[in-house]
Amino acid sequence: MPKLVFPGTTLMAGSQNSEAITAIQNRLVAVGCGPVDVDGKYGAETAAAVEHFQARSVDRNGIPLLIDGKVGPTTWSVLFGDRTVPTLTKTKAASPLLKKVLTIAAGEIGTMEVPPGSNRGPEVDIYIKTTGLDPAGHFAWCTCFVYWCFNKASGTLDVPNPCPKTPGVLAHWAAANKVTSARRILPEEAQAEPSLIVPGTLFLLRTSGVAGHIGFIEEIQGNQLTTIEGNTNDGGSREGIGVYRRTTRTIRQVNLGFVLYS
Repeated sequence: MPKLVFPGTTLMAGSQNSEAITAIQNRLVAVGCGPVDVDGKYGAETAAAVEHFQARSVDRNGIPLLIDGKVGPTTWSVLFGDRTVPTLTKTKAASPLLKKVLTIAAGEIGTMEVPPGSNRGPEVDIYIKTTGLDPAGHFAWCTCFVYWCFNKASGTLDVPNPCPKTPGVLAHWAAANKVTSARRILPEEAQAEPSLIVPGTLFLLRTSGVAGHIGFIEEIQGNQLTTIEGNTNDGGSREGIGVYRRTTRTIRQVNLGFVLYS
């Protein structure tokens, strides 16, 4: 791992990390986004230079950078290279329970609805029944999959299951607020401090006033997430056809929040 690494917190006007800010300023000058005084202070001049750099750059997927004058993990990786943003794998999960949950979830990848689009199937019915629903109702089952994984992992390890027994995403978000071992992380908190997100954290998306989507974060590199999700597809739909591992979600795209169960 190179000595220069992303510090885990988004750098912006007023940030106090002089070593990292000096490195950013030197790099901005080197790539022609100056002039910038290399003084270790993140002021308006540095923010403007960062915006200049963002306006002409794309991430590793070819997507233009967000022009906000802040150096989060994505802008940092484009400035200094992907190897300067540590990758967090399952070994960095917050607890043995979360490691086991991720192992179980990964073992379900490839499980498909039968027939596709029905919200039914031998394995899918089991996920749904675990939360107390009748699969004959053809329910969206991404939250059921999350609960089933936690339930199986906690039973295997003979430890309490901290995951609320709720079949819906918005209900899960509300219920997590009452679990003493749970930490809810708001989108703006995660964007400002990406290091809050570790393997085993759940991401929750709001897709409408009454619906959403949920899944496991298996791996993190900066802003980029590798996820395991039930009831999805290659495109990331909340009404997909199976359990998938996906590599295109980012911290910035999560609009409801994250939940970390200790």
